[in-house]
Amino acid sequence: MNLSPRIRRTRTTRTVVALLSLAALTACGDQSADKAPAAAAAKASAPTTTFTENGVTVTLSVADWQASKGTLTAVFTPEKKGFHLYSTELPPTGIEGVGRPTSVDVTGVLKTDGKLTAAADVRSISVPGVDAPMPVYPDGPVTTTLPVRADGNGDATVLLGYASCSAKEGCTIPVADHPVHLRLTDDGPTFDTH
Repeated sequence: MNLSPRIRRTRTTRTVVALLSLAALTACGDQSADKAPAAAAAKASAPTTTFTENGVTVTLSVADWQASKGTLTAVFTPEKKGFHLYSTELPPTGIEGVGRPTSVDVTGVLKTDGKLTAAADVRSISVPGVDAPMPVYPDGPVTTTLPVRADGNGDATVLLGYASCSAKEGCTIPVADHPVHLRLTDDGPTFDTH
């Protein structure tokens, strides 16, 4: 079949455009395909568990687990609006017996590898009947992080403590050493679902 030069150029141009479009679509598909498993793996590698006790929901997760080290994150969320949590720096028995610190500790094969920190600024409030100012976080959720490491495989327990209060409604009953169990293996930590 003998085609005119103009028809040959048009067909060639269409073929090139089609191939370039196909290459662009394939490249875009490859990039999103590469990102999707990475995002899924990142989510899968961060075990999480949640519990609610005495007016506060706690979400606990382990992130960045590599070479038997990671970060334990606990988000303390008061169920009612207008409630705050006490500082991690509050003494274990409070000030003049009032308040309890927000605390995260570990036992078993899991050890602390740094200091517990909170992603909230501390402010001082006055509480009737207490002479000293009380260090608290602003009302609402507080995120704490604790660097941890594992001394081998086996069982571990995270112990959580807190108390939430409201200037209008008073305080909830403090929680001390609420246990959350983990199992550490060569694949990393997993929370006990029982």
